[in-house]
Amino acid sequence: MKQPTVPSSYVKQLLLQVEEQGYDVNELLNYVGIDSQDLDKDNIIPADRFSALYQRVMYIAQDEFFGMISVGKVPTGTFRMMCLAIIHSRTLGEAISRASDFHEICRGARIKPDLVRGGRYAKVSFAALDSNSPEESEAFFSSQSAAQTTTSLSMWHHFISWLIGERVILKAVYFKFSKDDAIAQSRARFRAEVKFDQHDTAMVFPSRYLEYPVVQNETTLQAFLKTAPYQLLVMVGSEDSTLREQVIAMIGRDFSIAPPSAEQVAKTLNMSVSTLRRRVLEEETTYQKIKDDCRRQSSIDYMNSPELSINDVAGLMGFDEPSAFFRSFKRWTGMTPGEYRQSSAYADNLGIN
Repeated sequence: MKQPTVPSSYVKQLLLQVEEQGYDVNELLNYVGIDSQDLDKDNIIPADRFSALYQRVMYIAQDEFFGMISVGKVPTGTFRMMCLAIIHSRTLGEAISRASDFHEICRGARIKPDLVRGGRYAKVSFAALDSNSPEESEAFFSSQSAAQTTTSLSMWHHFISWLIGERVILKAVYFKFSKDDAIAQSRARFRAEVKFDQHDTAMVFPSRYLEYPVVQNETTLQAFLKTAPYQLLVMVGSEDSTLREQVIAMIGRDFSIAPPSAEQVAKTLNMSVSTLRRRVLEEETTYQKIKDDCRRQSSIDYMNSPELSINDVAGLMGFDEPSAFFRSFKRWTGMTPGEYRQSSAYADNLGIN
């Protein structure tokens, strides 16, 4: 199973904003082990390196919403407090509403997620805070770049997907900016119909998701925050639209909750279970193998994050006992987790060899 990646264009868009703020781009790239030549060649970049870059930028700028739609600096700890404010919500709809309320009192924020329910479909868009005048709001939204807008909407999509433990399948995505300003691979990023020159910036999805329970808790949130924004980026895939890639996206990367069954995946893809199994066999794999590969690769990816303890990784992988994770990891890699973190593969990933 291939390592999660993002297009180099995502890195370049972030670096443009970094440069505008007067920070040393080359120093940042060297710190996280990204070769500037890879950016020039339009290569793909490992998602964990992009996440490390994002974390470093947020730390240096002391702005947790750097590169996203906001104004001024959002104080360190803001995202954590928002998560704590909504993590005990019963449903996704309730969580989004609480997030909106949180932004109304959040220092530095100028927008909030706005939820509109309408029959079969729901819409989450960016709305101005109640304290802003219409003129201020229009001027603010006009000043935001296409990259900031796209990144913000993508991260919100991935965040609400994380809350319910599965990818929210979008019907459509709307942007106010023109197609000429669109960043590359926007359709592949959202895996939905993308429209430009709209009156609103929003994502539309089946309203049934609003009734899905929030499955995360304060324990899973702790590990999530240690690697943020990694889990908000890893759903960003390539333009590969094979069934296997769609299944991988739905399984996700957090195994602290049970992954979806083949029946659930088939229902989401509007096909029977027998059709799902037949089609993945045509791609020379099985649903169980895809799930096992996801768990194996996710374990390695999280083990490559030094801020996570081995017990943290075991929890993210859904193991109640670390000893069970040790046995599984050794079966997958030939090494125990402790041996892996002493290996040259781990050192190479951190760029310390």
